[in-house]
Amino acid sequence: MARREQLRRKRKQGMTCEVKAPSSKDVVEPLCPNWSSAPIQTSHPVPPPSSSSASLLIASTHRLQPEITFAEMDPQVQQAQLAAILGADPAPFETLISHLMSSSNEQRSQAELIFNLCKQTDPNSLFLKLGHLLQLSPHMEARAMSAILLRKQLTQDDSLIWNRLSPATQSSLKSILLTCVQQEEAKTIMKKLCDTISELASSILPDNGWPELLPFMFQCVSSDSPKLQESAFLIFAQLSQYIGETLIPHIKHLHGVFLQCLTTSGSSDVRIAALSAVINFIQCLSSSGDRDRFQDLLPAMMTTLTEALNGGQEATAQEALELLIELAGTEPRFLRRQLVEVVGSMLQIAEAETLEEGTRHLAIEFVITLAEARERAPGMMRKLPQFISRLFGILLKMLLDIEDEPAWHTADNEDEDAGESSNYSVGQECLDRLAIALGGNTVVPVASEQLPAYLAAPEWQKHHAALIALAQIAEGCSKVMIKNLEQVVSMVLNSFQDPHPRVRWAAINAIGQLATDLGPDLQVQYHQVVLPALATAMDDFHNPRVQAHAASAVLNFSENCTPDILTPYLDGIVSKLLVLLQNGKQMVQEGALTALASVADSSQEHFQKYYDAVMPYLKAILVNANDKANRMLRAKAMECISLVGMAVGKEKFRDDAKQVMEVLMSLQGSPMETDDPTTSYMLQAWARLCKCLGQDFLPYMSVVMPPLLQSAQLKPDVIITSADSDNEIDESDDESMETITLGDKRIGIKTSVLEEKATACNMLCCYADELKEGFYPWIDQVAPTLVPLLKFYFHEEVRKAAVSAMPELLRSAKLAIEKGLAQGRNESYIKQLSDYIVPSLVEALHKEPDTEICASMLDALNECIQISGPLLDENQVRSIVDEIKQVITASSSRKTERAERAKAEDFDAEEGELLKEENEQEEEVFDQIGEILGTLIKTFKASFLPFFDEMSSYLMPMWGKDKTAEERRIAICIFDDVAEQCRESALKYGYLSSIALENACLIIL
Repeated sequence: MARREQLRRKRKQGMTCEVKAPSSKDVVEPLCPNWSSAPIQTSHPVPPPSSSSASLLIASTHRLQPEITFAEMDPQVQQAQLAAILGADPAPFETLISHLMSSSNEQRSQAELIFNLCKQTDPNSLFLKLGHLLQLSPHMEARAMSAILLRKQLTQDDSLIWNRLSPATQSSLKSILLTCVQQEEAKTIMKKLCDTISELASSILPDNGWPELLPFMFQCVSSDSPKLQESAFLIFAQLSQYIGETLIPHIKHLHGVFLQCLTTSGSSDVRIAALSAVINFIQCLSSSGDRDRFQDLLPAMMTTLTEALNGGQEATAQEALELLIELAGTEPRFLRRQLVEVVGSMLQIAEAETLEEGTRHLAIEFVITLAEARERAPGMMRKLPQFISRLFGILLKMLLDIEDEPAWHTADNEDEDAGESSNYSVGQECLDRLAIALGGNTVVPVASEQLPAYLAAPEWQKHHAALIALAQIAEGCSKVMIKNLEQVVSMVLNSFQDPHPRVRWAAINAIGQLATDLGPDLQVQYHQVVLPALATAMDDFHNPRVQAHAASAVLNFSENCTPDILTPYLDGIVSKLLVLLQNGKQMVQEGALTALASVADSSQEHFQKYYDAVMPYLKAILVNANDKANRMLRAKAMECISLVGMAVGKEKFRDDAKQVMEVLMSLQGSPMETDDPTTSYMLQAWARLCKCLGQDFLPYMSVVMPPLLQSAQLKPDVIITSADSDNEIDESDDESMETITLGDKRIGIKTSVLEEKATACNMLCCYADELKEGFYPWIDQVAPTLVPLLKFYFHEEVRKAAVSAMPELLRSAKLAIEKGLAQGRNESYIKQLSDYIVPSLVEALHKEPDTEICASMLDALNECIQISGPLLDENQVRSIVDEIKQVITASSSRKTERAERAKAEDFDAEEGELLKEENEQEEEVFDQIGEILGTLIKTFKASFLPFFDEMSSYLMPMWGKDKTAEERRIAICIFDDVAEQCRESALKYGYLSSIALENACLIIL
């Protein structure tokens, strides 16, 4: 159940810069150079100096102990050394470049300092030296580093150093780069050279700063040299990404060269480069007519893929597939006219078991990507039911690739993936994505056709695959599956009796997932069969992994369960879970703790009956599970204790709470390893204890807040490398390190850090909400922590928590001052805090990309105005009104885009349902706008009317007959607030009363 989220998280993203030290084996692009000074020590082979002019730079190479660093030298000596480096003798400069590639941090830092000084003092000489080294050096590493430095320093330097170079230097560098294209033989260096040319051209070509480039490129693609053809297409591909508009005037010529090379070139490298160029160019064309001109290239584009496969060049084929996947995601309609042929070819590749798994997986990814491209091609893939059935069968078959590993049965660790292959993982993830993309009306009939045969087969693997598939499609197919609950539930429960434990595990997994995705319907209609089945599964002591998963499924079931449904089963469930706590393996104990916590949370006061039996066991685990192997067990005990405490209430829990908090304080004061789950669980446990104890928790705040603030202030742990670098981001030691590739960068982000930060921010909000004025002493530390996080785009949950906390902080300050708890502070403090929070919320709202968070921000802003509205000045009201206009405009644009999608030729009823859900979220935005305007009108009354006059042109369209009843209701409410609060001043809006009355009648009807 949780694994599906893990799989889905692999597709999520984020970005800043932390750089690994370069390896001595590789040329690594210097992303964030540290220009600190350090002595030079090198083991890197360098050309011997040809004269004494190199002696100063490389003297330390021949010394065991360097005497002084460059920064410590006399300025005259420094100047002499710089002159030697930039002089006629190439040796000192080559040595400098070799030191920039050194694996020694000290040596590299010293070289970076010298390089930076050269750039400051004589950039013309420096970049000409780099150009000559790129053109003339016999050393591949030196040429590669020169290409990288030219690209980084010329195109990405903040000081725009290209503009500081003389026209003669600029001309020489452009000439050198084009000459190098013609003479460079090393493929890796050629690609770096093309990167340099592309990025420089993207900066200067739009202003006609390189008129020779495009003629040179067209000359290359028309030549007989595959190397020159490939180089030109590599540059065309990047220019299409960066400055595609400058290529559009050449569209006819480009079409011809693309077609010629895709159809006639005998080089697979040339065809792949041409494929990349044409796909990037198609993506930069804004006109559908222009894109259609390239339709006749699609067969040749597909031939590039099939010829690579037929020739056994799977690496080339995988490159082609990755490019076609990009096209499917961004311009799916380009494929529409030949969709049957294209999708058929991809499924044929996916079915070919003789091909590498990676190739087959990419072919599947192409089809899934097409299915997911609903904003650009709504409903298109649902028009191919025969292919959907075929794809479902392929994915189902991939789930059979599983071994019955002994490690799975011993359950000595949490590796529930034991025996699963990459085929299995891809099949599992893609079933989930397919169902979400296409919906139940398309997928359920296919599943109903194929799953029964798997369940009737003798092989346990097929039973297992059918149940896993059912669990994976439940989220995307929930509305349709709810209509067939009896069939679905009976299919799963029958497998609870399967002789193979992995099948029973899969059945439990399915029922848990169904309880989440089909709840509360499943709980209401089938609690009488599901809960007893799970209770029986918890008795399977021969298969502890089955036991543990049964406990986890109880958690899923109870989360969507009302106390009246759950209470009759509590005796049996709690007694079973206590048995597991006492006798089960560690994994089983952890599952039992989680289930107990959820059952207590769902049953609330009904759990008091079991408190005295349960709490001693929980406290014993908390105190005694203190070795490294039991860290998660102790963490889950914290979670369970705090949730049980919240369920039974302060009076019942008070005495035990004091003992528990003593243990937590002791733990908090002890050192913990970075991967210890105790930290995250403890943050949440403290907050629940606060919720339970209320103001009685205040004495513990001085213990709780420092580490909580520390977690909330964590910086994103992000690593960025070049996508074509040989240095992989190491995920092996940390499962929370996830990587994505964006353009030419590979980005690794540690999600565990973000999750801890999000948890901490949520807890801060909880404390402020619960303690009200009692939270006042912490506002001055919390506000500067959370306000910047309103624009924390790495993680939505962090932003949501920060947004929710804003009104709570203001409310806490206001109550503290009103009750005399803020010594030395008065209303001016609230004004100061409001002046910090409200403009920050408005600014964040302007940049917020998520509609749901946008609605939450409007809600928070409304609460802030209610708390501190009279303290707002005219400029602040102006900024709020201007932002409301922007939000209305953006929301209307999104609705217009959806209306356009509804006109697409493949649009269908299922897509209509999805659009309806999106528009309902839009109505929530409008509702919050109405609330804010109502609050402003009530706060400022007639003095707000000049702003309201400005708003009228934005609000009047909401009364249109093409608008929803909800939008018209909101508009009426706004007008009603004006009439009620402004009285005589509102008479000038009398003409609106008839419109409002007419709309009110329409809503009633």
